[in-house]
Amino acid sequence: MEMIHQIIFSPTGGTQRVSEILCQSMGKESVVTDLCVKAADIKLPNIQEDDLVVIAMPVFAGRVPTLAVERLWMVKPNRAKCVVVAVFGNRAYDDALLEMQDVASETGFRVIAAVAAVSEHSIIRKYGKGRPDADDEQTLRQFGADIMSKAERDDCTMPQVPGNRPYKQRGQVPQPKGRRGCNRCGVCAKHCPTDAIPLSAPKTVDTTKCISCMKCVSVCPTGARSIGVIMNFLATQGLKKVCATRKENELHI
Repeated sequence: MEMIHQIIFSPTGGTQRVSEILCQSMGKESVVTDLCVKAADIKLPNIQEDDLVVIAMPVFAGRVPTLAVERLWMVKPNRAKCVVVAVFGNRAYDDALLEMQDVASETGFRVIAAVAAVSEHSIIRKYGKGRPDADDEQTLRQFGADIMSKAERDDCTMPQVPGNRPYKQRGQVPQPKGRRGCNRCGVCAKHCPTDAIPLSAPKTVDTTKCISCMKCVSVCPTGARSIGVIMNFLATQGLKKVCATRKENELHI
């Protein structure tokens, strides 16, 4: 094993945290490639066949973000072994893990493991609050050790993962805007990976570009960017039942 690469799409930090914990028990330093930045700022990794690649993406309404998939196609896999990680907000990951495995295989990676992991919900933060927590960390570190053991045996069998083909249709996710308290500082516009927020009018959003990743919400220094009180209430009520019980992390290997 030469090197570990983390390829992440992590708008609000939860996906990155899961990937970091997973890699901590693998015994090697890792190099991070962030795909959730402006297109011009993406620095593609130099992956070799003997490397192990951890690809981590969030789940948006049961699917992985189209933009994350498009940017993964930019990466040259060189037949490296990889682990796909779908991170969801304590609701469900639906077809996302299967979709990630399919895409990674189609691009040329050899998928040897798949992980579904829980973090705070990116929109309604009360669901999955504080996760990954201490119990999650212990589980994810064990997952990492098990994955490394398989990789070092040069076992490239593809795991069987839950999900359906064709994948479920993409659902509508609320789009955040600048609300009361916005001082037009432009931080959200500078961090938006799709350039959906005009720097000259940061309270607005280009709805044709916005992917509802909530990165703008997470970086807003005044907490002024949100989906609004009404949409927040509706989303909270809609998720109340399905997020009521604690979901656990899963390893498919």
